[in-house]
Amino acid sequence: MNVNEHDGQEQQAGDGAQVSTGTPNDKAPVPDAAIPELVIISGMSGAGRSTAAKCLEDLGWFVVDNLPPALIPTMVELGARSQGNVARIAVVVDVRGRRFFDNLRDSLADLEAKNVTRRIVFLESSDEALVRRFESVRRPHPLQGDGRIVDGIDAERELLRELRGDADLVIDTSSLNVHELRAKMDAQFAGEEEPELRATVMSFGYKYGLPVDADLVVDCRFLPNPHWVPELRPYTGLNDEVSGYVFNQPGAKEFLDRYTELLQLVATGYGREGKRYVTIAVGCTGGKHRSVAMSEKLAARLASEGVETVVVHRDMGRE
Repeated sequence: MNVNEHDGQEQQAGDGAQVSTGTPNDKAPVPDAAIPELVIISGMSGAGRSTAAKCLEDLGWFVVDNLPPALIPTMVELGARSQGNVARIAVVVDVRGRRFFDNLRDSLADLEAKNVTRRIVFLESSDEALVRRFESVRRPHPLQGDGRIVDGIDAERELLRELRGDADLVIDTSSLNVHELRAKMDAQFAGEEEPELRATVMSFGYKYGLPVDADLVVDCRFLPNPHWVPELRPYTGLNDEVSGYVFNQPGAKEFLDRYTELLQLVATGYGREGKRYVTIAVGCTGGKHRSVAMSEKLAARLASEGVETVVVHRDMGRE
């Protein structure tokens, strides 16, 4: 089952979710400890928003689909007055509520002023994958009007561009099925305790394109390529001999040391800004040797310093 099969079954609920707008002004101020944790799920239509929302629902979150952004602070306030019954709220915001979308920034500013812990999860996907998904379920894109599916996708990308830039977590679902997306959501939200920073270290091959969800990109092409060593060519960077070859090259160990130090500085800054997730893309030509070896070492360094780390080798095995 692909990610789009869940999104393709989303019911068009319209722009008005049924939420009480009553404000209990006559009650005492809500203590900070009672304010629910908030996750805002958004992203491209067809990229898996409903799958991500269902995953959080299964993890015990109170999920509201298609809530107008102007009502998000009200929803949080009502949750805060639920005597602990609604401790975590997930809100799905998408282009079905485009008349209200301009209010989202004001709502986010309001939440920040009230010390609400909020995170934005943005579901991304390539144009090719989105077109394929809409065609497979024989549904029009919500914004395509009388045009083509790609016209709707372009319009949506422009509408969501600023929100994507503000996202705490971007997940590219282009090559994910529904089970893999759920696994990614579980990895980020299933833990009992929230770590200071979660990192995904992803190896990739430049000839297959940059990962669209990368926050930081590391280029390992300055190191000699094991591909040109006949006895190493069949293996990957997971092989000890290949890894040893890579890290015996001039500059390899120094690069790992200094980049780890740089990430320590970046992690401190992310903590001040409230950013909890980072995707570090480590690239070489084909994504098989150098980037894989460097990703494994870098992930091990981060894990040893208390950063919860996941390693993904995007392009290994494609050759």
